[in-house]
Amino acid sequence: MSKVAIVDYGMGNLDSVFRAAEICGGNPCIANKNSDFESVTHIILPGVGSFFSGMENLRKRKLDKVLEDFVIKKGIPFLGICLGMQLLAKKGWEEKESAGLGFVDGEVKRFDSDIDRIPHVGWNEVDFVRNSALFGSIPNGKDFYFVHSYHFICNDSEDVIARTSYCGSFVSAIEKDNIFGVQFHPEKSQHYGLELIKNFFNI
Repeated sequence: MSKVAIVDYGMGNLDSVFRAAEICGGNPCIANKNSDFESVTHIILPGVGSFFSGMENLRKRKLDKVLEDFVIKKGIPFLGICLGMQLLAKKGWEEKESAGLGFVDGEVKRFDSDIDRIPHVGWNEVDFVRNSALFGSIPNGKDFYFVHSYHFICNDSEDVIARTSYCGSFVSAIEKDNIFGVQFHPEKSQHYGLELIKNFFNI
């Protein structure tokens, strides 16, 4: 059974992610200090809120350094959800320019559209760019649930595993080594969202 650290930095919908992890066969724990991450097999960084505040909270709790240790140095499989994916970028522009975790080369900017409604809220198709164990046997083009006004712009196309058509097209899932991120909320995306979490636990 996967022992899953769900990172608590005051910005995430921890309860729904915790319940989804349990349903998917994981053994989740709420993690907010270094010792909570010992012996975990997987790490999930959920998130709701702004990039700037998210990074401020991670730094205040020294969780940015903890994540660097366990994700980058030790190679623990990591999944960022919504804001948790965006914080992987080198910088974001919400509230004001601020540095992110920098695990994936890119930046986070607000949608710019005169056609589509912002924020992007609701179900939308996720189109695979390349194969990834994160999606496993999930068919291409299935709907997942989104709530966001900002999106991740990857500087290396090799890090992109899925895109979604809205405000043109945006990156909806990324993968770099042991690091994965999804802009949608798998814990709110019913069957295929839970399948994705199960796939993550098998990585």
